[in-house]
Amino acid sequence: MTEPHPLLAHFTAAADGRFPPCDGGVSVLPPLPGGLEASVAFTGHGVIATALDGTEVLALGPDGYGASLAPDFLRHLAGPEGTIGVIDATLTARGTGGTPRLAELGNEAHDHPRVLHARELRTDIKVYGDERGLITLADGLAGRRELSIELHAPQHDSQGHGRGLLADALTLVPEGEPLFAAVSPGNARSLRAFLACGFTPIGSEVILRPRRSAEH
Repeated sequence: MTEPHPLLAHFTAAADGRFPPCDGGVSVLPPLPGGLEASVAFTGHGVIATALDGTEVLALGPDGYGASLAPDFLRHLAGPEGTIGVIDATLTARGTGGTPRLAELGNEAHDHPRVLHARELRTDIKVYGDERGLITLADGLAGRRELSIELHAPQHDSQGHGRGLLADALTLVPEGEPLFAAVSPGNARSLRAFLACGFTPIGSEVILRPRRSAEH
C-alpha cells in the first residue's frame, strides 16, 4: 500500500483545529504524485511540496506570512514553462452520513467541464447531482477527500440551490469524516454558500505542474 503524502497529515490536522506553528516559517515536503507540486499557506506558516532541494527553496525567501504564494516565488517553483494554478481558499467540513440525498450520475455527466477539470488533478472521481447541478467527490490534493460543485444555472444560487446541493453532498460522506474544498476567494457567491453549510477556512493553496531545466 502506498504511503500517504505527508501534506495530507497537515490537512487532516487542520480539520481538527491543529495547525503548524505560527512562526513565519516554511516546511518543504516531497513533490506530489502525478507530476504535481503545491504551495499551501496556513496562518503564519507555509508548506511547500516540491522536487526542488529544500535549501534552494528557502533561499528564495518564502515565509509563512504570504510570501510562499508570491507570484515570483511560484514562477520559480514551476519553472519558466510550468503551469501555475489559481490561488484558492482551502475549506473543510465533516460528512453528515445517513441516507444519501444525491444519486450518482451516469457516464453522460463525465464529459461535463467541471468533471473534465477534476480529472486533471484528482483520482477516483464520482459524480452526483440532480436538476439543481452536480458535484464531484474525488481523491484530491495529497489524497484528501475533495468536493467541487457547479449549478446548472447561476441564478439558481439566489434561490438557495447551491447551499441545498452542498448540504445534500455532505450526506455522501460518512459522518465525521473530513471533506475539503478549494474555492476561489473572488467567487464570493460560492464562498458564502460553502460557509453557510458549515465549511471552515483553514488556509489557501495553489497547485503547480512544473517544467524545469535539465539541472533540476
